[in-house]
Amino acid sequence: MKNNNTLSLTLVAIFAAMTAIGAFIRVPLPMVPFTLQIVVVYLAGSLLGSKRGVQSQLVYLFVGLAGLPVFTQGGGLAYVLQPTFGYLIGFCAGAYAIGFMIERIPQPNVKHIIAANLLGTIIIYAIGVPYLYAALNLWLNIPTTVSHVLAAGLFSTVGIDLVLAIFTSMLAVRLYPIFRKSHSRRKVRQDNSENVRSIG
Repeated sequence: MKNNNTLSLTLVAIFAAMTAIGAFIRVPLPMVPFTLQIVVVYLAGSLLGSKRGVQSQLVYLFVGLAGLPVFTQGGGLAYVLQPTFGYLIGFCAGAYAIGFMIERIPQPNVKHIIAANLLGTIIIYAIGVPYLYAALNLWLNIPTTVSHVLAAGLFSTVGIDLVLAIFTSMLAVRLYPIFRKSHSRRKVRQDNSENVRSIG
């Protein structure tokens, strides 16, 4: 049981670290830079499942808010005022949704994983774009139109992210059996442990 928890925590930490690394692989764009973080979000949801997938993104989020400069433009609690912070919230929701959708399918194939990652993309932007608009207009006092926000926060990057969702799904479907086997072994051990306790 202890080994199972250790492996689970290790995977969560690895994917949180990968998200941090993805923040620094970026293409500067007006307002919302393009990064490879979303690839990690796709993989976290697809391979770790809803619970551990969202945990990996929450660890990344809390580490950054605690002050470590793991975000694209630094870190600290004040980062919640950054116009791009909504996308980080979207990473958490997106990873959970991806994992939740895949977990409901007994034998997910590449089409299922692509659909889940596309859903995750929609959720990320559904949270990130309104947050961007609110941040600019409400607390940063930068009057910005909806069309400008859509151009900078959606249309400039969503096409690339959709392509990445498809290619990442092709990678995830190859890795999925490995993670699924590991999860199944942990589940069996957990069930056996609970059975021993009930007998005792």
